[in-house]
Amino acid sequence: MSVPVSVAQPDAVRRKVEAWLGEDDPADVIALTARPEWPTEPVLSINGRQVRVVPCHTPLAARAALYDRVDGERLVLLTELTDSELGDGLLAHLSKQKVRKIDPWDLVRQLFGGVTSLDPTLVRVGRWVADALTDYSPADGWPAPPGAILTRDHALRSLTAELLSLPAAELDGSGLVQWSADALRQRVFSTLPDDVADGVTTHLVRTAGPVAVPIMAAVRAGHGVDVIPLGLLAGLLWPAGSDQAAEVAAAIGRTRLEPRFGGLRLDPPQAEALHRAAEAWVYRTVDSGDDGRDEAMRMLRRAESIAAEIGITGLLGASAVLPSGFLQRLRSFADAVRLAVPAGGTALPAAVARAQSALATVEAHRAAEPRRLETARMAVRLLRWLGSPDGPPPATLLDALHRQVRQDGWVDRARLDIFAGDADPQVAEAYRLLHRAVDARRTRHDQQFATLLAVATSAETAPGALLRVEDVLDRVVQPILDQDRRVLLLVLDGMGVAAATELAESITRTGTWLELTPDGGPRTGVLAALPTVTEASRCSLLSGRIAAGRQQAERTAFQQRFPAGRLLHKAALRAGAGAALDPEVLAALNDPATPVVAAVVNTIDDALDRSEPGVTVWGEDTITAVGDLLASAADRVVVVVSDHGHVVDRGPESIVLPSTSSENRWRPATEPAGDAEVVVSGSRVALGDGAVVLPWREEVRYGPRKAGYHGGAAPAEAVIPLLMLTAGDDAALSGWAGGPVASPDWWREPLADSSPPSASATPNRRRPRRPVEPQQPASLFDLTAVPAAKAPPPTPAPPDLVAALLASERYAQRRDPRTPLAQERVASLLGTLLAGGDRATLDTLAARAGIPAHRITGTVTALRRLLQVEGYPVLTLDPDGRTVHLNRALLIEQFELEAR
Repeated sequence: MSVPVSVAQPDAVRRKVEAWLGEDDPADVIALTARPEWPTEPVLSINGRQVRVVPCHTPLAARAALYDRVDGERLVLLTELTDSELGDGLLAHLSKQKVRKIDPWDLVRQLFGGVTSLDPTLVRVGRWVADALTDYSPADGWPAPPGAILTRDHALRSLTAELLSLPAAELDGSGLVQWSADALRQRVFSTLPDDVADGVTTHLVRTAGPVAVPIMAAVRAGHGVDVIPLGLLAGLLWPAGSDQAAEVAAAIGRTRLEPRFGGLRLDPPQAEALHRAAEAWVYRTVDSGDDGRDEAMRMLRRAESIAAEIGITGLLGASAVLPSGFLQRLRSFADAVRLAVPAGGTALPAAVARAQSALATVEAHRAAEPRRLETARMAVRLLRWLGSPDGPPPATLLDALHRQVRQDGWVDRARLDIFAGDADPQVAEAYRLLHRAVDARRTRHDQQFATLLAVATSAETAPGALLRVEDVLDRVVQPILDQDRRVLLLVLDGMGVAAATELAESITRTGTWLELTPDGGPRTGVLAALPTVTEASRCSLLSGRIAAGRQQAERTAFQQRFPAGRLLHKAALRAGAGAALDPEVLAALNDPATPVVAAVVNTIDDALDRSEPGVTVWGEDTITAVGDLLASAADRVVVVVSDHGHVVDRGPESIVLPSTSSENRWRPATEPAGDAEVVVSGSRVALGDGAVVLPWREEVRYGPRKAGYHGGAAPAEAVIPLLMLTAGDDAALSGWAGGPVASPDWWREPLADSSPPSASATPNRRRPRRPVEPQQPASLFDLTAVPAAKAPPPTPAPPDLVAALLASERYAQRRDPRTPLAQERVASLLGTLLAGGDRATLDTLAARAGIPAHRITGTVTALRRLLQVEGYPVLTLDPDGRTVHLNRALLIEQFELEAR
């Protein structure tokens, strides 16, 4: 009785016949055990020989096939008959005189170059492997195994690579994710029999990890091209530590997503693996160039589309890469800002701290828009400023001027960004409320400044330590010349304190130029002539006395003051094709006989008429003449000043007052001053016959609308910044030394929340997950650097930890007697780090330890060497390049400090 057998696969028959023909068997007929069915062409051409395949249900059919055989033709008989059923007469004509079996593993050995043996674990995987290796054998054959034994890993890796059209080296998580983006390469796998597809998936789980399960399930369900978008959503639907409402929404989303995985219900490890692999793909693809960026954005948009289809758009805020997630985070931040804006008085530290925390979440988003992110940072800075006490009014005009230079100019810089606002109405409303609160305090300051200015001007008060614009040549430039140093005087028309803070950062960023301040103390400023217009204040600056006039008057007065000097206006700086500066300008800068070169740069003042001064970041890239002049002035001391500052147009908030003149921010004193104005008179008033009315409120103007204005009594107009720069020598001038960090504490340091935690406070609904990746470049989608993940709060240090360190024997051994760091400096630096939760920015360390800004990097390097016992990193610099981290536990261990 015959035993039922399977249908012979054409490839298996071909391989078996190839092996038979290679045996040098004299027989011309071979019988193979198989169901007598042959669905394809009966004649095969194998190695140049004609082979006919004949299904034989009975011995009679086998005899007929032998009888009909053409000379020279080989026969393959497919039959379920046994040797006894065929009989000796037929067996005599057959190869080996018997019906031969198609052993799939024999074929596998043949396909892999005739290996001598098979890994037993390969055979135990199942018959499907042998059949698949036969059926899907590539035209150029399977790659030979490294030894005589065909191992399971080699066979399955070769089979999987062939079925996925993927190099064997890429059979990992990242390779599978990349493969999923190509629909053409998925077609073979999507049509595989279930046993083969299951087996290949099982192998991929062993090699690529749990990520293989959802990827292959999505491919088999016909959603393979959506693997990356699905992975981006997986991190939102399998969250860790979610609140109840978010968990309910995620559970609904998981159910709706299951059909896209063919009904597979992912477990958390699989979802997490898919999420990490998808985000890693986004980072790599974005970094690959413009085409990659476009492809990544397509996937991100597709993920958001799927989120809308399954109703989980409310969860996108937890995503660190989806653009909608950034907007949701920004809106949550705006809510925190709105709650932190004080109704009056001082912002509450707890509310400001919550806004700071919300900002950190916004910063962690890899698709954050740089401009909007920077505006959010400015908002937090302004909240911190509002969270600090306002203090008593300044007693003198010098005090008011220094408040503008050291505090309010930084406020102006931040509020310009807030005024420019955000495109999203919800965020814009929060910024509007914040700007209103900032303006309320700044308005008080402006009025205080204007009152002091009017009193001092009319009283003809002696300047004392106050530096006036007409004094700059005698009190700043001449003392430099007296020390046998040449000067480049840069006059940036229209530059206020806010713009100067940006310019100073731009110039000193590389360390080529260092900023000097009076005796190494805080920055000072200069008081403009009145009204604060170019005709009065710039002419007074370049004349060395209160005067009014235009370029010719300036040139004449400057030449009288410095006969060997050179004054260059805009036209003189222009050059022909190929040159940044006119050759005569370069000659003047390089001429030892020209002690002073003064250059007037009008970029900022021009922007008040034709550009957007409120949103421009003023630096060497936006004021190109500055960089060009500095490049040729390395042996000169550079003094940067302006003639006046400016205020920006307030749009619908502007107040237009009547005036008999056409000036925008001053008018003759023919009518009394109103509530927003002040009358100034005296010898420092260069126009209006020595008496004019100046507005102190920034919203006020008299003339036609422009982008910005100047002429009034607001400190943003009347206070001139003063920057002193040298090329790498902080001891270049007597009376001047390396400047400290210029920014105020609230600009760079988080405001501590001293309030106890609320018992009703709920935790964040989820913590955004970050893929384990090599360090990314400064940004994704040309973004700013992603802040390092915050460490958990450290264990409080014993109060005498620093003292114990300084007294330890190992510390004494490590101190370099040739260039020791002062004990008090070490104590200050470590104390700052410990007080800041073992972290502090370089600027904060410099400010707290009293170190000049340009020396802090070298000081921290010296401290790292001092504390780095046996190479252990007690002190490290975060990837942002500006945050120092102290490993407190390692410090205690390496210096054998006992917690007391």
